[in-house]
Amino acid sequence: MDDVRRPVAVFDSGMGGVSVLRELVRLMPEEDYLYYGDSANAPYGTRSVDDVRALTLRRIGALHARGIKAAVIACNTATSAAVDLLRRTFSDIPIIGMEPAVKPAVLAHPHGRVLVLATPLTLREEKFNALLKQYASLAEIVKIPCPELVEFVERGDLGSMAVYDYLEQRLGAYRGKADAAVLGCTHFPFLRRAIAQVLGNETELFDGGAGTARETARQLSARGTRAEAGHVGTVLIENSREDSQEIALTRRLLQSDL
Repeated sequence: MDDVRRPVAVFDSGMGGVSVLRELVRLMPEEDYLYYGDSANAPYGTRSVDDVRALTLRRIGALHARGIKAAVIACNTATSAAVDLLRRTFSDIPIIGMEPAVKPAVLAHPHGRVLVLATPLTLREEKFNALLKQYASLAEIVKIPCPELVEFVERGDLGSMAVYDYLEQRLGAYRGKADAAVLGCTHFPFLRRAIAQVLGNETELFDGGAGTARETARQLSARGTRAEAGHVGTVLIENSREDSQEIALTRRLLQSDL
């Protein structure tokens, strides 16, 4: 197959990476995409680093064997645990990882209070904490683990009373007292409305999906493998649960209004 026509793989621990897939399709509708959600092993954010690394390496290896031209790790947890290993192992294709949008949040609100919502593993990882150290002197950065939010999205529950009750427990103390909140997990943008309502509209929300899409486009262009304009791209969705309901929910998230 011509390198230009090979698909771009998008991988996540479940359905959250669809928030990144949306940005990719919006920016590069001419590309073909293969989205793989590992819902059978979700959530990754409460697993050990070794578990996440092994799961991610195995799945990207299987996708690589199918002839992809790039792999987007649309999961902050998997990026933190495995992206360096993936880049060494699959050096023939670009591996694009996620980074919580701490930099744009801090630069937009210098000397303000910036909340970082993420999974426990992401918040513990050395890679993430090195990022925080770069900006710690520019703003008050508060880490808030929110692992249960992943499970709400995996169930397709984006606005029930249970969601609001959980967000109230985790974020209620910061209502009207935070300048920005970083959505440091790709599942969290699907709960943007609920998060905004709990924190208050004066809190600006940031996520890394658009930046990841732009970096993917840059790397494809640099390698000369970006698809030609005018081609109508396709999106193939697969999930480790092999459940038609999982696929249907993933497509619903892809088409939802964030």
